[in-house]
Amino acid sequence: MRVYEVTSGSKSVEGLRFAERPDPKPGWHQVVVRVRATSLNFRDLAVVLGVYPGPQADAGLIPLSDGAGEVVEIGEGVTRFKKGDRVASTFFQGWVDGPPRPGFPALGASAVDGMLAEKVCLHEDGLIALPDWMTLEEGATLSCAAVTAWHGLMVSGRPVRPGDSVLVMGTGGVSMFALQFARAAGARVIVTSSSDEKLVRAKTHGASGLINYKHTPDWEKEVLKLTDGRGVDVVVEVGGAGTLAKSYQAVGFGGKVALIGVLAGHAGDTHPHPLMFKGASLHGIFVGSRAMFAEMLTAMTVNQIRPIVDRAFPFELAADAYKYQMAGAHFGKVVIAV
Repeated sequence: MRVYEVTSGSKSVEGLRFAERPDPKPGWHQVVVRVRATSLNFRDLAVVLGVYPGPQADAGLIPLSDGAGEVVEIGEGVTRFKKGDRVASTFFQGWVDGPPRPGFPALGASAVDGMLAEKVCLHEDGLIALPDWMTLEEGATLSCAAVTAWHGLMVSGRPVRPGDSVLVMGTGGVSMFALQFARAAGARVIVTSSSDEKLVRAKTHGASGLINYKHTPDWEKEVLKLTDGRGVDVVVEVGGAGTLAKSYQAVGFGGKVALIGVLAGHAGDTHPHPLMFKGASLHGIFVGSRAMFAEMLTAMTVNQIRPIVDRAFPFELAADAYKYQMAGAHFGKVVIAV
């Protein structure tokens, strides 16, 4: 079968190479999936650039945590799936429910092969059934970004309620899923971006507050204006240390900051005292469990929330998909069809 591998010591997209491997065979409680689509996350760029935390694989690593396809073979003891079932991978293999614990392997990093292959073999507990109305390309976008957004909004701390206000940063995968989930919950959503064009697109998906942070560098003050001085109930914080101080100013009394990413870098003022004076809270979000994934799929089905797919690249042009994501040109998710 055809796969892509990230070479040991990779520091650029040039480290992504095409390779051939034998077709996988399922073992006890394992399932072989014919992958039809995968998608990219910021994490995947860090892996190929050699800056993702943790050890790099000594041999070639199959990257990407997110993917969807059909079950083509099952091993002994499998009870959750049958041939022909449409499934998606879960980011953490083994985190089914409950609180996170050390040791759950995450696909597509360190020594754990991921989804950028024609076929993969995973434990049945590391897969989830997709609803019939969702395409496999759409299903391939969910495992990391969508579950992360759901966890931050609906699971960690107080869930978003009708009438709440939510701030999302940028228009990438996590942020656009957060926009869709918050709107479905009845919340008002404010979006920041450096692109007026992307802000207009965000408005078509339900955003009511639009801030271009290049034109308005003190965007936290604009958030306060848009909320009549109250601040937002939730900040979906994908910037990290570089934007945390502004998020602390933008969040309202009793609100929460869902800390998800490091897009703005690791340097910045992270002093939490502003939260203390507001009775606000900071929640670290690292994707989520299969149970969160299942609950999210139910909500997406009830509300008919379709993932926002910016562009799908063919398998042969996987490196171009990486470059497109790195350029920051995307709105929503970038998919690779397999």
